[in-house]
Amino acid sequence: MVQGIAAGAAVPRGMLIADAWAQLGDAVAPLSNTSGRPLARTVKLLLDPLVLRPNLNPRFAGGLIPVEHVDDLRRAVTDAGPALAATATWFQLVKRARRRAGVTEGNPQDLYFQRCFELAHLHGDPADTPDAEAIAAATVAAVRAERGEMTVDRLRRFMTDPDQAVRLTGLLQRAWDDRPAPQPAPHDGLTAFLDTCATAPSEAQWHALAANGVGSAEAADLDKPRVARDYGLTARERPEPPQLGDRASKRALPPPFDRSIMERLFAAFTSVFQRESMADIPAMVVGEIHRSAAAWQLADEPSRVAMALGRDASTGIGSPTAPASDANARLKARYAREAYVHAVQRHPDPTSATVPDDLRREIIDVQEPYLRRLWARLHGRELRGETTAADDVWDLLDGVFRSVLLDQRDRLRRLLERDGGRA
Repeated sequence: MVQGIAAGAAVPRGMLIADAWAQLGDAVAPLSNTSGRPLARTVKLLLDPLVLRPNLNPRFAGGLIPVEHVDDLRRAVTDAGPALAATATWFQLVKRARRRAGVTEGNPQDLYFQRCFELAHLHGDPADTPDAEAIAAATVAAVRAERGEMTVDRLRRFMTDPDQAVRLTGLLQRAWDDRPAPQPAPHDGLTAFLDTCATAPSEAQWHALAANGVGSAEAADLDKPRVARDYGLTARERPEPPQLGDRASKRALPPPFDRSIMERLFAAFTSVFQRESMADIPAMVVGEIHRSAAAWQLADEPSRVAMALGRDASTGIGSPTAPASDANARLKARYAREAYVHAVQRHPDPTSATVPDDLRREIIDVQEPYLRRLWARLHGRELRGETTAADDVWDLLDGVFRSVLLDQRDRLRRLLERDGGRA
């Protein structure tokens, strides 16, 4: 038991994991940071999904662990010590094999942590495995093959080739110069669809919305000052043509409409499944240029309709106004059930709690992160060539909202762990 815990108390999860991790010693140093705590990716890729498994062990899931479960969590980490030590050694071998193979793309922790955990369970300590070097080299080759030829490096080389850059820049300018003005729809029908999409979605209504260009018509105001900005889709006064770009990072992606063409395509290279279902790189880049100049900066009318539906379904969440539709009422109810939302609403003064201003703003005005994530989800579906049917719409709208709320809850949990449970 961690010393100094009173009966009925709880321990911040992060502090407890760090305490248990320290018992594993130098054997897990390759999986640790300079202060001896597990790396963030160690927790994300190894401890949570493979050791603690909070989905199966809810007692390990909260930001604060009740005192009666403290020993169980520590035991789970220490019992996994030999496997984690072997994982660390395999990781060192695999990194050396990666360097010998000349592989530079991708984060080694993302690519190999879980593979090395598998190797630890299959072969044990590499020191006791005669062909450990060959196994490490084969692991690097297998991961490289799975990632395929459609890589971020290849995309970057294509887009930064001087001749291609000139051609693509001209194509981008023409696409934006030739943007058609959206035509208003005679009857939108959005509210009627939102009233039934969760319980009895109408394929006829859905097709009518797309056929009448309702999604495109609903994008007409996005070019007006502050409209797209108020939806969280741009940080600018109004949308501007994107840059081609030559780099991207998941950590620093700007709002959707401010992303370069490179940044918009970057996320599509994160899984083998997605790469296998996409067009080749030149076609993808040209398609993305034209997509950036379209209504909602999406290519397909059903995607644009879904954005308009998401906008209306998420309007007024957190306000005392009456729901505008059944879908709006359902999202408002889900938002109202979140305890963290009420805690933030009770403490509007930023100095009264440990919640950063940007997170507080996104919790209070949840429509902005919601529409950003909905756009990203629809954009990804377009890149993979996935169609959206009437039956898919509510799962999409509600699923994105749940995802936003879960992320906000997790960010607050990490803050609580970092600050030792103080709020």
